[in-house]
Amino acid sequence: MTEPEQCPSGTATLPLFPLQTVLLPGVHLPLHIFEPRYRQLTADLVTGAVPEREFGVVALRAPLVREVNGLDHLYGVGCSTVLREAKRLPDGRFDVVTLAARRFRLRELDTGAAPYLMGTVEWLPDDPVPSAAEPTARRLAEVARAAHQRYCEAAWHEDDWRAPHDDASLEDLAYQLAADCLLPLEDRQLLLEETNPLRRLRIVCRFLTREAGFLETLGAVPLPPSEVAGFTKPGDLN
Repeated sequence: MTEPEQCPSGTATLPLFPLQTVLLPGVHLPLHIFEPRYRQLTADLVTGAVPEREFGVVALRAPLVREVNGLDHLYGVGCSTVLREAKRLPDGRFDVVTLAARRFRLRELDTGAAPYLMGTVEWLPDDPVPSAAEPTARRLAEVARAAHQRYCEAAWHEDDWRAPHDDASLEDLAYQLAADCLLPLEDRQLLLEETNPLRRLRIVCRFLTREAGFLETLGAVPLPPSEVAGFTKPGDLN
């Protein structure tokens, strides 16, 4: 296989794992690995053939895509994730846990360099927040936290959710608020692509307020986060 390598100008080559979900920075991602190509990727991560045990997760644009062979099959912005735990099962499958790390923009796709997809990615940093905006940032954080509490109280039992720590950074807070909430894929993708932390807080506040209103009106509740995790799976790319 061709090992991932650093490229000039803030880009890198990463193995890619298409999923029917959007991964947000800082979120733990459990996966059950059963396809041969992704068993090989997991083995390469475990042995260190893939540097830093880091690979990219990108959302599929259409759930019925069976084989990714072009950029048009994937969203343009994804998130890298780092392998934290891997358990090999007797039949060769793996149960793994990863931790999402940094966002990237997908520039090129290579379907032949390895048994799995490889991509050339450009890291996507946040825009700086000027110090003059700190009062606005604090107020936005308070409003967004209140929207998150309203959503969670409408959706979960008291023991099924927790608020982000008080010291959560401005850059990470929107991701943490959205992490345990069942937002549509397109909403999560919009949060992932937004590079302005203040706009990202406004967006997550709008989404959570909307979803809380739906739950309160319909009187229906989703599965708790612990059960939702069991539905995370790769797209069918055989």
